[in-house]
Amino acid sequence: MILVNYMFMCLIFGTTFLAIKIGIDEGLSPFFSAGVRFFIAGLLLFLFMVMKGKARMRLFFQKEMFITSVGLTFGTFAPLYWAEQFVTSGIAAVLSATSPILIILFQTIFFKKKENLKVFIGCLVGIIGVIILLLPNFVIKISSMWFIGCCMILVSAMFYALGTIYTKHVVQKYKHASPIALNATQMMHGGILLFILSLFTENIDNNQISSSSIISLVYLIIFGSIAGHSLYYWLVSKTNSIFPSTWLYISPLIAVILGVFLYSEYFSWITGLGALTIMLGIILINFDTLLTLVGKRSSSPRES
Repeated sequence: MILVNYMFMCLIFGTTFLAIKIGIDEGLSPFFSAGVRFFIAGLLLFLFMVMKGKARMRLFFQKEMFITSVGLTFGTFAPLYWAEQFVTSGIAAVLSATSPILIILFQTIFFKKKENLKVFIGCLVGIIGVIILLLPNFVIKISSMWFIGCCMILVSAMFYALGTIYTKHVVQKYKHASPIALNATQMMHGGILLFILSLFTENIDNNQISSSSIISLVYLIIFGSIAGHSLYYWLVSKTNSIFPSTWLYISPLIAVILGVFLYSEYFSWITGLGALTIMLGIILINFDTLLTLVGKRSSSPRES
């Protein structure tokens, strides 16, 4: 079940960078559209969990939910949405792929957690693979705003890494609460913070509503946030803080495959080499976790 949900999450997140880009290019304000996405998605999920008796209203007022939202939603997506005004979705995916190695570095430096050599090598191999995979598409006119946008995505990756680490603490503290309810609550907090940022920095009246922008926003709400982030939160609670975040290595691969089959985009041996390198990095990073999962799966029929 863990591997199936992981693959489904990767498939969803593999399309979100492009969906964000489409919405912004069609005239949606970055912070406002991000706020709409996460607040509506969080509200729908939270109300559903309350109706099912798996969440209580007081969960919304816990400080841990606010702190989590600063890392996983506000701090991650405010810089990312803003940056995609100037940076392509492919470059955004590449830079976001630094999150797993940042998780390892933060855990090592601040939390004194020791990782084996395979994990460090796997992160480096994965990032190299992402760069190789997108190398044929690196046709960029360098500008100051492009450089600032890239830096903002790296800031986004730092918040994502810290938020992922903190999420493990929150899940353990609220182990009797549903991970989906926890995720919904932090998305609402993050959406509110994005609305506040939009209020002071954007002119919402300038939003241009088109069929493409509406479709991209609805897709991001239903699949990118409700389905994708719920699966992510669930995987963090069931595995560790590194394993779920490795979807960032697979998202560029999915984008290339969609481009080839849906838009007849060029596919070269360099792209194939990048894909194989990414998969090698993922295997190295999660080698011990995958062995544990495979071992549990193979032993379950005997136990039953």
